[in-house]
Amino acid sequence: MNDNPLLLLVCAAAGLYAAWLWAADFRTARAGRPNPRALPGAVPASVWVCVVAAMGALAITTAETWGEIRLGLSEQQSKMTVLFGLYTLVAAFIEELIFRGFIVVEGRGAGMRWAGAVGASVLFAALHPFLWDWSKNQPFHLTLTAKGWFSTWAVLASSLWFYAMRFAARLNPKASLLPCVAAHGAKNIAVFAIKAAQGYVVGWW
Repeated sequence: MNDNPLLLLVCAAAGLYAAWLWAADFRTARAGRPNPRALPGAVPASVWVCVVAAMGALAITTAETWGEIRLGLSEQQSKMTVLFGLYTLVAAFIEELIFRGFIVVEGRGAGMRWAGAVGASVLFAALHPFLWDWSKNQPFHLTLTAKGWFSTWAVLASSLWFYAMRFAARLNPKASLLPCVAAHGAKNIAVFAIKAAQGYVVGWW
């Protein structure tokens, strides 16, 4: 996808449309007229919990970057374009809506909810192409490298943090999706900034 600007634009447009629908549900909830068929987590949250969520995501990203440098893995990271970097901000919302919004276990107790969160996080991490590759030049194959495993574990930790922010009863009593989006967006911005600083942002599209 990184090397296909048209596909990026189409996916970004679809993501922005979903975000527009979610925002409409969010506005009705904030106005005291919640839509009974609203998209998941389309309710307000405090600025404080969004800040906490974003800071936690940045801490994970900082630890990931430090670990890559210490293990000598930073030179193995992938390159990205500016367009792909912008797309990741839209993708942050879509991934949160799907995983922290729809893929949750409700009404079966905290234990089952967290079991579901762990299972979904494993899936979320596995879907990121760090341990596998499937490009137009070659068929699907595994890439079980140290960098792949390290990056996958970092994504797993991030996913668990996002779920924690969605269901932190004291910080986020309405289970709003806003803290998750704030955390994911902050992480993706940080990743782009780090890649840019290290010379891994290559061109506009």
